[in-house]
Amino acid sequence: MSKLTLSVIKADIGGCVGHTNVHPELSRIAREHIEKNKEMLIDYYITHVGDDIQLIVTHRGGIDNEEIHKLAWDMFYACADKAKEMKLYGAGQDLLEDAFSGNIKGMGPGIAEMEFEERRSEPVIIFMADKTEPGAWNLPLYKMFADPFNTIGLVIDPSMHKGFKFEVYDMIDHKYVIFETPEEMYDLLVFIGATGRYCIRKVYTKDNEIAAVSSTQRMNLMAGKYIGKDDPVMIVRCQNGLPAVGEVLEPFAKPHLVAGWMRGSHFGPMIPVSLKEAVPTRFDGPPRVSALAFQLAEGKLIGAQDLFADVAFNNARQKALDIADYMREMGPFEPHRLPLNELEYTTMPGVMEKLQDKWIVED
Repeated sequence: MSKLTLSVIKADIGGCVGHTNVHPELSRIAREHIEKNKEMLIDYYITHVGDDIQLIVTHRGGIDNEEIHKLAWDMFYACADKAKEMKLYGAGQDLLEDAFSGNIKGMGPGIAEMEFEERRSEPVIIFMADKTEPGAWNLPLYKMFADPFNTIGLVIDPSMHKGFKFEVYDMIDHKYVIFETPEEMYDLLVFIGATGRYCIRKVYTKDNEIAAVSSTQRMNLMAGKYIGKDDPVMIVRCQNGLPAVGEVLEPFAKPHLVAGWMRGSHFGPMIPVSLKEAVPTRFDGPPRVSALAFQLAEGKLIGAQDLFADVAFNNARQKALDIADYMREMGPFEPHRLPLNELEYTTMPGVMEKLQDKWIVED
């Protein structure tokens, strides 16, 4: 039997109201479309985080499968048509093209896919973020797979003791490099700390078994102007030589600052929330992350379990809210507002162009 493919494809095709939520009618259209065309799938699950619809599918078509990508594209397009009819905010904003051209990558929607042989027990976690960028996953992925203070399995589990391989992608120059940990840990940190340019795209075991994959689409770089934040997704496999479920979740117990929030132009804390609480309102945020867990059984998605609904993350949520209060006090000043080089693809260039003739050059 061919390997199993797990694909997570997301798009912002219209918010209700503003950037806060997905209208129930769009969710209905999405489910109806997939249900009518599910013959190529093993299983599927549709949800939303903030104003992004998330399509989770299992199949045996492999990564970058044209039929699967077109299925997702047609679903998003049907939702976008309804969003425009309802005059929802940013209707169809993640659909940068008018027609599907064979691969959804580069066309707007975010995507994370992995192909593997299903193990005897195959738990996976789908992370979905809103109001932030792909680099937001760097710190959590580093902690999951390289930090023994987070993942004790790196110390006491013989199957994990030799470490992992990290594929780091340059989102500006479109090239990548692979670092092995723990040997090249310091070299890895040189790059992944620069979250606006470099992101961890994949994590492998030393035996080249895929462990995690993230979406790396930068909407504003693709469009050449401000469209919206990328709202990335990520898939992480757990246990049996990989971090345990609890080790994968632990990085989110300490909220870290990520770029995004209001107009994609501010740093703010990433709050781990249940799907019910993934409705960002305050200053169009702060950034949210939700986690759905599935047990795979011959490709069937057994679940889903809403992992951040746990009260154990209450302290993390309160800390994130306190950080949000502090950051908001700075208003338009850095480091709450992103530095100018990070605002190149927001609405800031329009303001600077308007004022360029007011500058006086000194002799």
